[in-house]
Amino acid sequence: MTCVNHEVCMRAQLVPLDGGAPVEVVKDLTLVGRKEECDLRLDHKSVSKMHCVIVKTDGLLLLRDLGSTNGTRVNGQRVRRAALMPNDELTIAGFKFRIHFGQGAAELGGKADPHEHTQRMNADEVVHLLKKVHPVEPPQPVVATPRPMKPNHLPDVYPAEESKA
Repeated sequence: MTCVNHEVCMRAQLVPLDGGAPVEVVKDLTLVGRKEECDLRLDHKSVSKMHCVIVKTDGLLLLRDLGSTNGTRVNGQRVRRAALMPNDELTIAGFKFRIHFGQGAAELGGKADPHEHTQRMNADEVVHLLKKVHPVEPPQPVVATPRPMKPNHLPDVYPAEESKA
């Protein structure tokens, strides 16, 4: 079955842990930051002007930190990019959210399957998952020659921070 209306197929919410109103992730690409142009504006000096981006794509919620000063964390681990799973805790600077999927997920009390948890993924794993969701179609003729992409040599997760004694 192909989903025509993606908002019905996958409803994603960021539920503030401080008890505020849930934030619906409606757009396929949500820019989070302090700038007025951001889709999710967190107006606090600890949040970078363009802090991170959340990408919603057929059953997956992907996060990418945009080089923020105070970082983005998933379940306490500072990350550059991550796949978000139900009930994960997302921290953007000092703002903490719980991830919920599905219709009325927040009203269910955030009960997650004990076997569901966030896993670190490299780019190849994400591509593999996306190919499962969107099978590869026959190649289309290329009109313009794209520039070669350069690999990102930065790890997805920051190295363990040494304790400051």
